Amino acid sequence: MAGASVALRSLPLSSCVKNVSYLRRHANLSFPGQRRYATALSSKYDPSSYIKKPILPSYTPAAELLVNVPETKVTVLSNGLRVATEKSAVNRDTATVGVFVDAGSRYETDETNGVAHFLEHMAFKGTKRRSQYELEVEIENIGGHLNAYTSREQTVYYAKVFKQDVPKAVDILSDILQNSKFEESSIERERDVIMREMEEVDAHVQEFIFDQLHSVAFQGSSLGRTILGAAENVAKISRKDCLDFIATHYTAPRIVIAAAGAVEHDDIVSLASKHLESIPNTSPLGKTPAIEPATFVGSEVRHRNDDIPTITFALAYPTCGWTDADAYPLMVLQAVFGAWEKNTWASKYSSPGLAQMLAKDNLANKYWAFNTSYADTGLFGIYCETVPDEEVVQDCMYSVTHELVRLCFRATEEEVQRAKNVVKTNLLIQLENGTSETCEDIGRQLLTYGRRIPLVESFARIDAVDVSTIQRVAEKYFYDTDHAMASYGSVNSQNLPDYNWIRRRSYWLRY
Repeated sequence: MAGASVALRSLPLSSCVKNVSYLRRHANLSFPGQRRYATALSSKYDPSSYIKKPILPSYTPAAELLVNVPETKVTVLSNGLRVATEKSAVNRDTATVGVFVDAGSRYETDETNGVAHFLEHMAFKGTKRRSQYELEVEIENIGGHLNAYTSREQTVYYAKVFKQDVPKAVDILSDILQNSKFEESSIERERDVIMREMEEVDAHVQEFIFDQLHSVAFQGSSLGRTILGAAENVAKISRKDCLDFIATHYTAPRIVIAAAGAVEHDDIVSLASKHLESIPNTSPLGKTPAIEPATFVGSEVRHRNDDIPTITFALAYPTCGWTDADAYPLMVLQAVFGAWEKNTWASKYSSPGLAQMLAKDNLANKYWAFNTSYADTGLFGIYCETVPDEEVVQDCMYSVTHELVRLCFRATEEEVQRAKNVVKTNLLIQLENGTSETCEDIGRQLLTYGRRIPLVESFARIDAVDVSTIQRVAEKYFYDTDHAMASYGSVNSQNLPDYNWIRRRSYWLRY
């Protein structure tokens, strides 16, 4: 992988990004057997030919905005459970309360794959204190919203309610967490529901491709398994499997209670102490949860379906985990690539260089860059949809790989500054979106970083990223590196380049 991780919480701002000087290669671009690409694109897609804009000013909002962000207060209960809140100065009527558990599909085995997601479904099927009907009526009567989701590393249960109903929301969430009945009849019904959900996911191209991408990139490890689980596992998950998973992973130090909006910290701490302090701080089964190491495997998978008039692919490279020093530069790098869709009003006038390359010659329908982080690894890449024409697909793939390698050597100050402004704006928009987004950010950051990163610190880390940082990070993760790819649609050996074709274009031959 990409070397040892650096704990983000202990990393000084002055050293959050180190500019490393690398030897630069200078000479002509050359690809064996691809003379027409080398001659046609070396000048056509030189960054100086399509980025002719004045250097953008750095976007830094008023100091009052950064400093006056509400404080995130954190209290640790006697059993190790963390309670974190943020009182909104704007939203005075509603609040979101969530239970964040450091347990997702990554903590499963081949035999238990699917249990974490199964628990999410069983959460609303009745407890020892409330039947399923009573639970649904109680939430509806207060006009609340109750939901849950499972990711590869976390499981989340949350409720959005009026401020006067926050105590009831905490009571309901704690009841679900500790007293779910897991009746056999409910388990059998949920099997069919999850099977139908699996069919829907497989029919959704984007979700299908990213599941397939993980399966090849991390094959043989827990990150390569799907969140929903294998069909044969879902068919045999038992009540005991559910209870064992809870006893092993739902311990107090692995749980965060987060609340945002019209909340008072002391009130939430009092409610959490009342309802959740009985959760044990170690597993009653004597088991210690551990993350199975994720080993990246350069590989690809192709799913051919000639009924689909497009080719969609996700091309990815291994990166770092949440707490690595390169996490913020990768966020900026994702914004450098940006996103683009043919049918949008901007279309050919989008700022990212890759967008202009694809739009100018009509090489794709849409694309976006993705940057997925986990505890100890990550995936960075491009998701793209194009048409099943041999020349178009090869030119599209060439454009993607050309941009990945170009940023190792020829990133420009204006595109980096634009990307930094985009990342800052997105962080601010997230704070304004409502209590649910803030609550999720609090819970996720406490599980991953051990703290909530202040907005002023995030801006400082973003500002520390410059052209040399982008080039260093791009070279570290993309240059002459094995990739993983998943594709779907009218894929055949003629139109979509093979693995070695793409691998050869992860570097430039410079003399």
